[in-house]
Amino acid sequence: MQTRLESSCMNYITSFIRLGNQVRRLHSVMIILVFLILSGCGFQLEGSRALPISLAKTYLDTNKPYTEFYESLTGILGVRGAEVVKAQQEAVAILRILEDTSGQRILSVSARNTPQEYEIFYAVTFSLESKGSTLIENETVIVTRSYSYDATQVLGKSIEEQILRESLAQDLARQIIRLIEANLPISSMVQS
Repeated sequence: MQTRLESSCMNYITSFIRLGNQVRRLHSVMIILVFLILSGCGFQLEGSRALPISLAKTYLDTNKPYTEFYESLTGILGVRGAEVVKAQQEAVAILRILEDTSGQRILSVSARNTPQEYEIFYAVTFSLESKGSTLIENETVIVTRSYSYDATQVLGKSIEEQILRESLAQDLARQIIRLIEANLPISSMVQS
């Protein structure tokens, strides 16, 4: 036979378990509600929206087709539903990459005049033409990142620099796509 104390403890534990189940249900309902509100307001993840139809077949005109930026841009265009064509005659739009440069500068030096911090930059100048008219005239986009330098870890820092350079190229490609989207009317879309 249960004592009064055991009985009250059991009642307390049972009510606590019920409360936990109610909190879990409320949590699940709140998550579903957030997803419904976000999808109802038109929220879309970056890069999931289709590009304007004027970019359906894009030719990339550049004299540097093997850079990190070029690879990032072709990848993003493909993911977003555009086809990067090999010949200018097949294209609906021509994206001219007029400048594609990257480099680094010293930001700070030690008391012994050795570099301690570098800034990596990536700069791209581009223009966009479609059906004989210029849609975007020579636009320059520059992104930078800084990193510390340690002379005792030269190999690791050169790998870090390469990773940062690739990251900058991807950021630049996304920024250019956003600039193009902001400057073009979105009357009809490429199906992704």
